[in-house]
Amino acid sequence: MLVDEGFAVLRIARADSTRSVITCEAGPGRVLLPPVEEEVLFGLVDSRLVAISDEALEELLTLPSAARRLLEQMAATLGQNQEAIGNFVDTRHLERVRRKLLQLARLYGRVGHDGIRIDFPVSHTVLAEMIGSSRETVTRALDELQRRRFVARRGHTYRLLISAEEVLDQAPD
Repeated sequence: MLVDEGFAVLRIARADSTRSVITCEAGPGRVLLPPVEEEVLFGLVDSRLVAISDEALEELLTLPSAARRLLEQMAATLGQNQEAIGNFVDTRHLERVRRKLLQLARLYGRVGHDGIRIDFPVSHTVLAEMIGSSRETVTRALDELQRRRFVARRGHTYRLLISAEEVLDQAPD
Protein backbone atom coordinates (compact mmCIF):
# COMPACT_ATOMS: atom_id res chain seq x y z
CA MET A 1 0.00 0.00 0.00
CA LEU A 2 1.15 3.51 -0.77
CA VAL A 3 0.32 6.41 1.55
CA ASP A 4 -0.85 9.11 -0.83
CA GLU A 5 -1.95 11.62 1.82
CA GLY A 6 -1.96 11.77 5.59
CA PHE A 7 -0.23 9.55 8.08
CA ALA A 8 -1.05 5.88 8.68
CA VAL A 9 0.11 3.38 11.27
CA LEU A 10 -0.13 -0.35 11.79
CA ARG A 11 -1.03 -1.33 15.35
CA ILE A 12 -0.93 -4.81 16.82
CA ALA A 13 -2.97 -5.69 19.88
CA ARG A 14 -3.11 -9.26 21.08
CA ALA A 15 -6.21 -10.49 22.85
CA ASP A 16 -4.14 -11.71 25.83
CA SER A 17 -2.45 -8.32 26.39
CA THR A 18 -3.55 -4.93 27.66
CA ARG A 19 -0.93 -3.18 25.55
CA SER A 20 -0.76 -2.47 21.87
CA VAL A 21 2.29 -1.57 19.79
CA ILE A 22 2.60 0.40 16.59
CA THR A 23 4.66 -1.79 14.30
CA CYS A 24 5.04 0.64 11.40
CA GLU A 25 4.18 4.23 10.55
CA ALA A 26 4.18 5.97 7.19
CA GLY A 27 3.57 9.43 5.81
CA PRO A 28 2.98 10.66 2.26
CA GLY A 29 4.94 8.77 -0.40
CA ARG A 30 5.84 5.90 1.92
CA VAL A 31 4.99 2.24 1.43
CA LEU A 32 3.27 0.03 3.99
CA LEU A 33 2.78 -3.69 3.81
CA PRO A 34 -0.84 -4.75 4.33
CA PRO A 35 -1.80 -5.60 7.92
CA VAL A 36 -1.15 -9.15 9.05
CA GLU A 37 -3.24 -11.11 11.53
CA GLU A 38 -3.80 -9.10 14.73
CA GLU A 39 -2.67 -5.83 13.08
CA VAL A 40 -5.01 -2.95 12.39
CA LEU A 41 -4.38 -0.10 9.96
CA PHE A 42 -5.52 3.37 10.91
CA GLY A 43 -4.79 6.98 10.09
CA LEU A 44 -3.65 9.53 12.65
CA VAL A 45 -5.16 12.17 10.39
CA ASP A 46 -7.44 11.97 7.35
CA SER A 47 -5.42 9.75 5.04
CA ARG A 48 -5.64 8.23 1.60
CA LEU A 49 -3.87 4.98 0.82
CA VAL A 50 -3.57 3.29 -2.54
CA ALA A 51 -3.68 -0.49 -2.56
CA ILE A 52 -1.32 -2.04 -5.09
CA SER A 53 -2.74 -5.31 -6.39
CA ASP A 54 -0.47 -8.27 -7.09
CA GLU A 55 -1.09 -7.77 -10.82
CA ALA A 56 -0.21 -4.06 -10.65
CA LEU A 57 2.90 -4.85 -8.62
CA GLU A 58 4.05 -7.37 -11.23
CA GLU A 59 3.57 -4.77 -13.94
CA LEU A 60 5.37 -2.06 -11.96
CA LEU A 61 8.32 -4.37 -11.40
CA THR A 62 8.81 -4.67 -15.17
CA LEU A 63 9.46 -0.90 -15.35
CA PRO A 64 13.01 -0.17 -14.15
CA SER A 65 12.25 3.30 -12.77
CA ALA A 66 9.13 2.07 -10.91
CA ALA A 67 10.95 -1.00 -9.59
CA ARG A 68 13.82 1.21 -8.38
CA ARG A 69 11.38 3.57 -6.62
CA LEU A 70 9.55 0.68 -4.93
CA LEU A 71 12.86 -0.78 -3.77
CA GLU A 72 13.92 2.61 -2.39
CA GLN A 73 10.65 2.92 -0.49
CA MET A 74 10.87 -0.60 0.92
CA ALA A 75 14.47 0.05 1.96
CA ALA A 76 13.39 3.30 3.66
CA THR A 77 10.61 1.49 5.52
CA LEU A 78 13.00 -1.29 6.58
CA GLY A 79 15.56 1.28 7.76
CA GLN A 80 12.88 3.14 9.70
CA ASN A 81 11.78 -0.09 11.38
CA GLN A 82 15.36 -1.08 12.21
CA GLU A 83 15.90 2.30 13.86
CA ALA A 84 12.66 1.94 15.81
CA ILE A 85 13.68 -1.52 17.04
CA GLY A 86 17.11 -0.16 17.96
CA ASN A 87 15.41 2.37 20.25
CA PHE A 88 14.32 -0.53 22.47
CA VAL A 89 17.96 -1.14 23.45
CA ASP A 90 17.82 1.86 25.77
CA THR A 91 15.93 0.97 28.92
CA ARG A 92 15.45 4.62 29.89
CA HIS A 93 12.06 5.69 28.62
CA LEU A 94 13.12 9.34 28.41
CA GLU A 95 15.77 8.36 25.88
CA ARG A 96 13.31 6.19 23.92
CA VAL A 97 10.91 9.13 23.65
CA ARG A 98 13.72 11.51 22.65
CA ARG A 99 14.99 9.13 19.96
CA LYS A 100 11.50 8.53 18.56
CA LEU A 101 10.85 12.28 18.33
CA LEU A 102 14.19 12.70 16.54
CA GLN A 103 13.26 9.92 14.09
CA LEU A 104 9.84 11.44 13.41
CA ALA A 105 11.43 14.86 12.91
CA ARG A 106 13.95 13.45 10.42
CA LEU A 107 11.30 11.59 8.48
CA TYR A 108 8.32 13.95 8.63
CA GLY A 109 9.43 17.21 10.24
CA ARG A 110 9.18 20.68 8.79
CA VAL A 111 11.97 23.08 9.57
CA GLY A 112 10.86 26.47 10.80
CA HIS A 113 12.42 29.46 12.49
CA ASP A 114 11.44 28.07 15.90
CA GLY A 115 12.55 24.46 15.49
CA ILE A 116 11.35 21.38 13.65
CA ARG A 117 7.62 20.75 13.71
CA ILE A 118 6.29 17.21 13.51
CA ASP A 119 3.28 17.86 11.31
CA PHE A 120 0.82 15.21 12.40
CA PRO A 121 -0.88 14.71 15.76
CA VAL A 122 1.04 12.39 18.04
CA SER A 123 -0.84 11.71 21.25
CA HIS A 124 0.93 10.40 24.33
CA THR A 125 -0.85 7.08 23.74
CA VAL A 126 0.37 6.82 20.14
CA LEU A 127 3.91 7.76 21.14
CA ALA A 128 3.76 5.13 23.90
CA GLU A 129 2.66 2.52 21.37
CA MET A 130 5.55 3.52 19.11
CA ILE A 131 8.15 2.94 21.82
CA GLY A 132 6.57 0.07 23.76
CA SER A 133 5.84 2.02 26.90
CA SER A 134 2.86 3.18 28.92
CA ARG A 135 1.10 6.48 28.27
CA GLU A 136 1.87 7.67 31.81
CA THR A 137 5.59 6.98 31.37
CA VAL A 138 5.61 8.88 28.07
CA THR A 139 3.82 11.82 29.69
CA ARG A 140 6.50 12.01 32.40
CA ALA A 141 9.28 11.74 29.80
CA LEU A 142 7.73 14.48 27.64
CA ASP A 143 7.35 16.73 30.69
CA GLU A 144 11.07 16.27 31.40
CA LEU A 145 12.03 16.88 27.75
CA GLN A 146 9.96 20.08 27.81
CA ARG A 147 11.74 21.20 31.02
CA ARG A 148 15.06 20.56 29.27
CA ARG A 149 13.86 22.70 26.31
CA PHE A 150 14.24 19.83 23.84
CA VAL A 151 10.59 19.78 22.76
CA ALA A 152 7.52 21.98 22.95
CA ARG A 153 3.93 20.94 22.43
CA ARG A 154 1.56 23.10 20.45
CA GLY A 155 -1.94 21.70 20.36
CA HIS A 156 -1.64 18.14 19.08
CA THR A 157 1.77 18.54 17.45
CA TYR A 158 5.33 18.71 18.74
CA ARG A 159 8.17 21.01 17.86
CA LEU A 160 11.78 20.01 18.52
CA LEU A 161 13.66 23.02 19.80
CA ILE A 162 16.90 22.11 18.07
CA SER A 163 18.28 22.83 14.62
CA ALA A 164 17.92 20.60 11.59
CA GLU A 165 21.67 20.00 11.72
CA GLU A 166 21.39 18.69 15.28
CA VAL A 167 18.59 16.33 14.23
CA LEU A 168 20.71 14.98 11.38
CA ASP A 169 23.79 14.75 13.61
CA GLN A 170 21.85 12.50 15.99
CA ALA A 171 20.78 10.07 13.23
CA PRO A 172 21.86 6.47 13.79
CA ASP A 173 24.89 5.32 11.84
